[in-house]
Amino acid sequence: MIADGHGKALGFALAPGQAHELPLAPAMLDSLPAVPLWVVADKGYASDAFREHIWDMGARPAIPAKRRDAPVACPKWAYRCRHLVENLWARLKEWRAVATRYEKTATSFLAVIHIAAAVDWVKC
Repeated sequence: MIADGHGKALGFALAPGQAHELPLAPAMLDSLPAVPLWVVADKGYASDAFREHIWDMGARPAIPAKRRDAPVACPKWAYRCRHLVENLWARLKEWRAVATRYEKTATSFLAVIHIAAAVDWVKC
């Protein structure tokens, strides 16, 4: 998921259950209408190639290094904004169909997520 600085959803991509989302992330960033100042992500996205992609697009990464990797510059004040995405997921999971994934197909599940995100945009 990509969220803006106010914690509102901008886009979704669905990965297979056994796969990581990192391969989908560069394409999602490229689909943004404008280049963000910061790209904030958790340690699961700590990849030199992904950080390099963020720098190449003109943004700054705020992704802490994994324990086994060499430390990288990650400003704590920027990384604290990550809670906005976690709060967004919490609001979306208030929808039972999102939280439990009742939908059998990926297309149906993605449609439910889009509906929940649209309602979240309208609420605030």
